[in-house]
Amino acid sequence: MAKTGKCQVTATDNMMKEEQTYHTPVLLQPSVEGLNIRPDGTYVDVTFGGGGHSREIVSHLGEGGRLFGFDQDADAERNIVDNPHFTFVRSNFRYLHNFLRYYGISQVDGILADLGVSSHHFDDSERGFSFRFDGALDMRMNKRAGITAADVVNTYAEERLADIFYVYGELKNSRKLAAVLAKARASHPIATIGEFLETIKPLFGKEREKKELAKVFQALRIEVNQEMEALKEMLAAATQALRPGGRLVVITYHSLEDRMVKNVMKTGNAEGKAEKDFYGNLQTPFRLVNNKVIVPDAEEVERNPRSRSAKLRIAEKKSGE
Repeated sequence: MAKTGKCQVTATDNMMKEEQTYHTPVLLQPSVEGLNIRPDGTYVDVTFGGGGHSREIVSHLGEGGRLFGFDQDADAERNIVDNPHFTFVRSNFRYLHNFLRYYGISQVDGILADLGVSSHHFDDSERGFSFRFDGALDMRMNKRAGITAADVVNTYAEERLADIFYVYGELKNSRKLAAVLAKARASHPIATIGEFLETIKPLFGKEREKKELAKVFQALRIEVNQEMEALKEMLAAATQALRPGGRLVVITYHSLEDRMVKNVMKTGNAEGKAEKDFYGNLQTPFRLVNNKVIVPDAEEVERNPRSRSAKLRIAEKKSGE
């Protein structure tokens, strides 16, 4: 950052300590390098979180440079970057197009998305994201609105519950899981993580319990926050917002979101439908910067185990699109 002096160094150190407790940025250097930052460019971090990626991006900006950081979680606001080049947008990234228009931005030079759930969410027992703690079965990224995981578990039709566990959690016993929950909730609502685990744990063997429970919680979290729908809308908006030569940099953590990101970067649409011109050439708005996904090295995985499933993809907007 441009500011110097002992007081500023202390403030920065404090911010970095706060960042470590909230969320450790994954693939920090390769993702920011992937943006190919121009000091006077306009950039968007659509997953601000602890602000680690944003702070690194801002450090590369100079006169005329701008960074917009999106986050729907009120807790993320404590990490706001105190820098004249930075603007915080308290919103879900699915509204990227609306807010860029609000700020008078027609095109941007780069968009970064780290789709991982912040460590803060997993480590806060009150948020209901982890089966390590008891607490309310919530899982909302935005605590101000929307349905909770308890609402999903207690009110969704059994067949719909089974579909969510199968599609979003890739669980083979999704129908049995939904049936057990439907039977349990008939006698009393399932309101807490403890009650939820007590109901479903008998379905999983001890040796695979943690992995299977992680899939169950992932499926509920995706449904509660409409993650796949929001991602699809954000990627479409990002494709439109990027200027020719602009970069789209995305870090994914599970196969569903990674498949969608890969499809958009290869074909320009979430479904992966390849459109060809008269001569049979693939029509796509992007050029892949890395044909092979970038993953964390052993040192990063050891330092931050939650990075182990991360995949980094980078694409550049073609000119004339």
